[in-house]
Amino acid sequence: AIGAMALGTETIAPVDMIVGPGNAFVAEAKRQLFGRVGIDLFAGPTETLVIADDSVDGELCAADLLGQAEHGPNSPAVLLTNSEKLARETMAEVERQLAILPTGDVAGAAWRDYGQVIVCDSEAEMVRVADEIASEHVQVMTREPNYFLENMTNYGALFLGPETNVAYGDKVIGTNHTLPTKKAARYTGGLWVGKFLKTCTFQRVTPEASVVIGEYCSRLCALEGFMGHKEQADIRLRRYGGQNTGR
Repeated sequence: AIGAMALGTETIAPVDMIVGPGNAFVAEAKRQLFGRVGIDLFAGPTETLVIADDSVDGELCAADLLGQAEHGPNSPAVLLTNSEKLARETMAEVERQLAILPTGDVAGAAWRDYGQVIVCDSEAEMVRVADEIASEHVQVMTREPNYFLENMTNYGALFLGPETNVAYGDKVIGTNHTLPTKKAARYTGGLWVGKFLKTCTFQRVTPEASVVIGEYCSRLCALEGFMGHKEQADIRLRRYGGQNTGR
């Protein structure tokens, strides 16, 4: 389907851009077609980071970690907390829930290979670590979730408070869910209207300005050894500035 949209068929005109989430096969198809068409971003496996303090319990944290780990065996699921007690409760709860989760084989593999529990000394350290991880999804379940909203800079989407969760964003809430993975949140956000816009520039100068600019351009081109470029400037110096540039 992605190839048909990019290359065109008898009934589908080729498109200029392909966007939207998908599995590993969708990501690979978009990767191979990038350049022929534009794409939103290169997306890796789903990632979730749960930031929590002792205002919530291990059962809730474990459910939110495993709910995203079931996306695939290579989906990172990380708990970041300033409570050692919550960290230990969550690890125990993960094992309990895995035993009864119908998708426990997939979620268990992800947790075994990509799961982490990180204990920090303070909320400020939690922010620093979270920004280093730059996760696709960040779920904040603390007494003051707005602290993380105001101080974090690297994430795909934030889910603030224990009342919400990443599954709501996946299925119902309606916010964009084509989001950066693999630390790409350090330099980009998710799909937005700007992806469907492009900037086009133009230049126009007066004869007088052409002479001023041309003198600088000619010297720079000579220093770089671009003599064809230099002549583009020199011909205008001769025509608009009456200068003798040697040709």
